[in-house]
Amino acid sequence: MSACRAPRRLATRRRATVLATGAAVAALTLSACGAGGTSGGSSDTKFVQGKGGVDTVAKGDRKHAPEITGKTLEGKQLDLADYKGKIVVLNVWGSWCTPCRAEAPNLVKVAKDTEADGVRFVGINTRDSDRANAIQFEKEFKVDYPSLYDPIGKLMLRFPKGSLNPQAIPTTIVLDRQGRIAARALTPLSEEALRKMVEPLIAEK
Repeated sequence: MSACRAPRRLATRRRATVLATGAAVAALTLSACGAGGTSGGSSDTKFVQGKGGVDTVAKGDRKHAPEITGKTLEGKQLDLADYKGKIVVLNVWGSWCTPCRAEAPNLVKVAKDTEADGVRFVGINTRDSDRANAIQFEKEFKVDYPSLYDPIGKLMLRFPKGSLNPQAIPTTIVLDRQGRIAARALTPLSEEALRKMVEPLIAEK
């Protein structure tokens, strides 16, 4: 009897996992292309809610980012662990997202200007069911840094709840040279705002 029940239990667990993942992605979808919301500082994350939707974490209180790895829009393997020692700017975007289109030129400009300072940009493309739309977006805005293809938001769910995790599209997260989460913006960024997120980390020793 137990041997017959085991497949049913396994199927039930699988359905529960799928439902849980779907619910989490749906929650993110609700804030898509919006500013989203922040929960403010907490004893766990110890982040400071700043002006303009940008939250920051003091150097001694930062937590390591989760493992982020996968295939890019072009089908190449990418692992954030390979950027060890670099400042990494992670930008969550979609080709369908109007605020993403508005901030794209600013990201491209700052990426080029800060490359010599050890800053690397990586996109996380989400909710684009057709890669072609996302690739066309990159061509239109002359985006020359890679983007991981994450159509259903699995990579974003790797950020633990209560951390400086992506809660809207676009979201920009900046990691320090140790791979720790240092800042997050839940709004489309101007060039000036993006520089203000990155420059303090460049100055850190």
